[in-house]
Amino acid sequence: MQTQKILCIRHGQSAFNAAYDETGIDPLLPDARLTSKGEAQVLTARELLRNTPFDLVVVTPLTRALQTARGIFDNHYSKPRFVVEALHRERLESSCDVGRSPATLLTDYPDLELQHLPDVWWHAEGQRDDRGIHVEPLETALQRIAEFRAFLAGRPERNIAVVGHGTFFYYLTGVFLPNCGMIELDLEAV
Repeated sequence: MQTQKILCIRHGQSAFNAAYDETGIDPLLPDARLTSKGEAQVLTARELLRNTPFDLVVVTPLTRALQTARGIFDNHYSKPRFVVEALHRERLESSCDVGRSPATLLTDYPDLELQHLPDVWWHAEGQRDDRGIHVEPLETALQRIAEFRAFLAGRPERNIAVVGHGTFFYYLTGVFLPNCGMIELDLEAV
């Protein structure tokens, strides 16, 4: 089997990121979209990756990740296939990690295959905190990370971009990426 090259890319700055950075308080923005700064970060990432071949883009169904993936890889010369996958969604700790149903997402992304996703694909179990958020237990998130590693290892594509989220990537790689930050993932590493 060919060696895979997997590049993890964190989404651009979202409205949640901007508000939280300013106040330190969850602004209660479910499925936050990119800010103009986030869109500019995406354009910079697009330029950095314009000559790098990709066979596949794996992206979470959270809007900020979808916007980032589309902004970087729409019209990319290598025409990578897009797969929307919820396994590497952000660990639900904040309002922005609450997603939207596939039917709702299809209004913004009618060309993406979303029918494999359940109506509620984010963590929505257990007690709610004082914000009304079902905080995902760390053990649950770590199990998803193991499942996602297996998902990637089972992919036949050689050059894969994974567009996702800061906390998830931290647990996956040990590095907390800035918005539109990138890191190569070695599935062989422990």
